[in-house]
Amino acid sequence: MRQGVSVTLLKSTEIRRQSEIRPHVVERPGGSHSDYEAAQKRVLGVFQQWQMPPSLSFHQFLVRVGEFGGYAVIETDKPSDVHKLTTAFAVFQFRLEPVLDVMDAVAAESEAVAWRDSMA
Repeated sequence: MRQGVSVTLLKSTEIRRQSEIRPHVVERPGGSHSDYEAAQKRVLGVFQQWQMPPSLSFHQFLVRVGEFGGYAVIETDKPSDVHKLTTAFAVFQFRLEPVLDVMDAVAAESEAVAWRDSMA
């Protein structure tokens, strides 16, 4: 089984700390069109200056075509750096959802089923 913490950006409104991969999504901020345009310019300016913490490894960083927001698959062993990322881009809302590699999930389920069956 893998060690450390992995994270994924998906659509959301909350942050949940977990010990495996986390999906979250970045959504467009609310408000008027001029509020949004100002926020968009600010985010682009912040993004151009942002220095990614070395502990964050982006495997994918995607934008939804024709929409605002997107997805990222991030791996880290330092959840505080994910918190730093979400604070730097506070205009967005993030949600972390734990996900597991299918082979790790199958191994965990097999172990749990074997334990449960031993109780019979």
